[in-house]
Amino acid sequence: MQHSKLILDTVGSIRAYIDVLKPRETSLLIFISLCAAVVATGGSFSPGRLALAMATVALGSAGVNGLTNYLDRDIDARMFRTRNRSLPSKQIDPPEKALLLTLALTAVSLGLAWVLHPLCFAAGMLGTIAASTRRKTVVCPFFGAVASCSPVAVSWFAFRPEFSLPLLFLCLLICVWVPIHVWSVMLAHRDDYVGGGVRYFPLSKDNKEAVKILVLLSLPLVATSIAVFYSNHLGWLYLAVAGLLGVLMLYANFRLMITRASYEAWRLYKLSAFPYLGVLFLAMGADALLT
Repeated sequence: MQHSKLILDTVGSIRAYIDVLKPRETSLLIFISLCAAVVATGGSFSPGRLALAMATVALGSAGVNGLTNYLDRDIDARMFRTRNRSLPSKQIDPPEKALLLTLALTAVSLGLAWVLHPLCFAAGMLGTIAASTRRKTVVCPFFGAVASCSPVAVSWFAFRPEFSLPLLFLCLLICVWVPIHVWSVMLAHRDDYVGGGVRYFPLSKDNKEAVKILVLLSLPLVATSIAVFYSNHLGWLYLAVAGLLGVLMLYANFRLMITRASYEAWRLYKLSAFPYLGVLFLAMGADALLT
């Protein structure tokens, strides 16, 4: 009986530490970075170097996501949506145990990034600093955009260590996408965020005004996705997928503007994650392999 309890406790502890690393968010970052590497190489890459680049991105994304969970733990404890996460619910106690893990993962990732190329290291370090600075403030989504670009830049620089227009448009796409993704979930759980002490934009504005900003942002998002087509010399597969996903994002944003309902904001949030960004990058990678 005690042996079974020990096993269950061990499994629960492992799950708690995995939860700290935000596996869904980390998986999305790894996936889009993999696709970006395929685009950077035109589908012709060294499997060994690709594996090293993905290990760097995986460890870094997990470490930095875990670090943000650690930094946000007090606010998370005050919110219904997040209070059951590993740190606010004290499944890991004291929280410094998780901090050590996240710092170790981040340090190993930065070491591997240096091995790949100094530009990979610089991109990784910039993303780490951006993600851990000014948490839960009005600038957080913009710093988050920089942090979200970091894994893509690391995987790109691993094969093409130079600044270029194709990479710029990939990063610009992510920078426009992040505020839509973050602000839509905040609008979907407005009362919960306000109760947790978060009152910056879009919560500082009436829903009617806030959703207009999301609609306006959806226009450059679609335009940037088309610019990626031209700058990376992709094929018609990507263009067709980008067009379809762009229409869906515009529709979801306009639906939110008309109804201003929290469930429409939640739908936009869910659409913007893998269905939009994930499939868009999947189409990029597939196009690079096929053309």
